[in-house]
Amino acid sequence: MSSRYTYYNLFKKMIPGYYNYYANKPDDLRKNIRMELKNLKKIGIIANPNSGKDIRRIFSYAMTIGNNEKANLVERMILGAQDLGVDEFYIMPDNYNMGTNIRGTIEENGDLKSKITILDMVLKGTWQDTVRAAELLDDLRVDCIIVLGGDGTSRLLAKMGTEIPIISVSTGTNNVYPDFIEGTVAGMAAAVVCQFGESEKYIDRDKIIDIYINGSHEDVALVDAAITDNEYIGSRALWDVSEIREIIVTRAHPASIGFSSVLGVNTLCSSRDDFGYRAVLNKGSNLILAPFGAGKMTPVKMEDPVRMEIDQMYVYKARHKGTLALDGERTVVFNDGDTIGFVIRKNGPYRVNVNRALEFAVREKFFSVTAK
Repeated sequence: MSSRYTYYNLFKKMIPGYYNYYANKPDDLRKNIRMELKNLKKIGIIANPNSGKDIRRIFSYAMTIGNNEKANLVERMILGAQDLGVDEFYIMPDNYNMGTNIRGTIEENGDLKSKITILDMVLKGTWQDTVRAAELLDDLRVDCIIVLGGDGTSRLLAKMGTEIPIISVSTGTNNVYPDFIEGTVAGMAAAVVCQFGESEKYIDRDKIIDIYINGSHEDVALVDAAITDNEYIGSRALWDVSEIREIIVTRAHPASIGFSSVLGVNTLCSSRDDFGYRAVLNKGSNLILAPFGAGKMTPVKMEDPVRMEIDQMYVYKARHKGTLALDGERTVVFNDGDTIGFVIRKNGPYRVNVNRALEFAVREKFFSVTAK
């Protein structure tokens, strides 16, 4: 296959309308395709169709965000971003065809000004779809990824190590990492990243917990890792606090729901602090009430929290079989006699602070039509 043929077909797919103009100018075409692809403003969108549907709803009063509302959120994200100069949107496919329906709705309403592409990938109906979509978005070099889901969905992006800035929007059960953000606002913030690039003025690098078993790296957590007595993955979601032996957290605040709140009602640690905490549960002299689940203030016995500095390893020598629940979901099985290591590091996702991004945009007169 000739290089000229390859360039023409790539150009025809990526930038419709320019192909005929450059049909007889291969040198100009090569030059301009690089310029156009570099200058295109692109947003990736990963909407987890399964978030917010786990078994914890039976044991709490957690809100439910259905796929229709997720689709509506994504529509507002696209509409909020396209008028601010975003050229293309890439959406993860799913078995509910949310992406296709989103594109159809906006087209039928006559509001679509940018290009929407559904990622070409084989669906497995599992967490692997999120990882594969993130890999494809990495390859496409999108400027920003908007993630709709819970803590577990964002954890998968941390696990695969994307360095693309993310905006994490809560549509899950007990969410600490994602924020409740209006779709239009999330789209506006993503457009700011597309326009001005990565900046410490509105992007922070988050902490993660690296997890090792017998010296080998096993997995990561974004917010919390719980050592449990439960030997089985099962339905993944963990709702019984009595099964937890210890918790390691990257952040702790009483306004959070879930595992980290157990420490959050006792001590404070923000996402930007260079430390975390660990604590032994179901032992000790402290009896606290924590919002372990939505609408559920749960009494928990615990020992005093112990501060963990960045890059400090905590070693747990297992004297029982069990599982590690990472960001609320049982994920890793361990055996009696295993040595489990936990290290908090500041090498997690690059996360967009939506308020700071929009405030930066105001100072840059990004929303001023006359300034443009």
